[in-house]
Amino acid sequence: MTVRVRFAPSPTGYLHVGGARTALYNWLFARSEGGTFLLRSDDTDAERSTPEYAADILDGLRWLGLDWDEGIEVGGPHAPYRQSQRLERYREVASELVAAGRAYWSLADPEALERWRKEARDQGRAPAYDGSLEPPPEEVERRLAAGERATVRFRVPRPGRTEFSDVVRGDMSFEHTQVEDFVILRSNGTPTYHLASTVDDVDFGITHVIRGEDLLSSTPKHILITRAMGAEPPTYAHLSLLMGPDGKKLSKRHGDTAVAAFRAAGYLPEALVNYLALLGWSPGDEETIVSRDEMIRRFDLADVSRNPAIFDMDKLQWMNGVYIRAMTPDEFVDRIMPWIAEDLGREPTAEELRILHEIAPHVQERTKLLAEAADQVRFLLVDEVVYDERSWSKVMKGDAPRALDGAIAALSELDEWTIESIESALRGMLEREGLSARKGLQPIRVAVSGSTVSPPLFESLAALGRRRTLERIRRARDRLTA
Repeated sequence: MTVRVRFAPSPTGYLHVGGARTALYNWLFARSEGGTFLLRSDDTDAERSTPEYAADILDGLRWLGLDWDEGIEVGGPHAPYRQSQRLERYREVASELVAAGRAYWSLADPEALERWRKEARDQGRAPAYDGSLEPPPEEVERRLAAGERATVRFRVPRPGRTEFSDVVRGDMSFEHTQVEDFVILRSNGTPTYHLASTVDDVDFGITHVIRGEDLLSSTPKHILITRAMGAEPPTYAHLSLLMGPDGKKLSKRHGDTAVAAFRAAGYLPEALVNYLALLGWSPGDEETIVSRDEMIRRFDLADVSRNPAIFDMDKLQWMNGVYIRAMTPDEFVDRIMPWIAEDLGREPTAEELRILHEIAPHVQERTKLLAEAADQVRFLLVDEVVYDERSWSKVMKGDAPRALDGAIAALSELDEWTIESIESALRGMLEREGLSARKGLQPIRVAVSGSTVSPPLFESLAALGRRRTLERIRRARDRLTA
């Protein structure tokens, strides 16, 4: 059997990191088994589905490097892969199920249904509707012929139970008394999720359905439809939901959870993929940094944990920093360039690129998010720095004038402008003035960068150049005097 799996998002919202992990596990399983990863769009909710959300999902998957073999924008033997373009197929299946007695047109009054469910709950019975409120068949036929609209409900066989073995959660059993005769076709002719998703899985030859545990209760319904269509159900694997540090389901209360937000913040796709992969799966050797090729080689659905996974932003940020520090300086400059250009409002000049490449290794060491780099190197790329007032008030007092005067004198006398000569001159100044490194060097840092936080000072001055360094120190000294 050739493995065929699918990721089937609804374009009713941005790609969530939970959805991204589901897509990743499907992708890893397909790649590890030499199978097919299919992407389709469950877009039957016309009111909430938008092109913006659809584009975001595709962009997010591509950014993460999760390519698909068949489906949207790729094509394949089962096209189209958008449910909104397969409505006639779903109506056809619903009609076939009605004709076979496996489903029926439902005209039960909504208010009567609610009373029936309340009575069932009051009597301690499962409020799972069993079709007992439907009019006689001849009345149904007459009312439909007169143009009355009705839903189509699947006829759940009772007594009975649906059993299946879930790769992640083990053996599962659902008593049919707990499963109501559920709607598969709405009165406006559109399919419900249960019908559309199941028909697609059957038609597209899906062998494994890997999805979130929030859909576990839907599985007996999907198995019943699959068997009613004369097909064998796929193998199911229901993944635990992602939780925030507070143990509650990951949501916006924990911060932005859209993949696009992580991208905008400066996370690397390879770091996010690495982190998501480990939220419920282990490569086996207690490793935290695992290459994509190693993930593919080692991934096994049977190793996925059923326990909830905690999404820890601090750990993700740490992992992102590890990946950033593993880059070459040239690659680092390339990756931070979008943020640099946005910050400057233009592309850097050739001279500015030279400066960036020179300072890159020192910025890398203290960068956890690519977006942070723009703040750290801005002072090297602008004509005049803007002082952070908190930094200024903290540092520019006491011995600051003496430190700045000493720096101007020491640096003005240098024959060559190198990291080594700058460090030697400034350390000599500290010794002559009797200043500690903190009291003597921090004013210089604020004078040239505008902040107490910047790349290493001597390397920063070397990259900034003699003229601009001295101009900035003199400017700061003048401000102290004013």
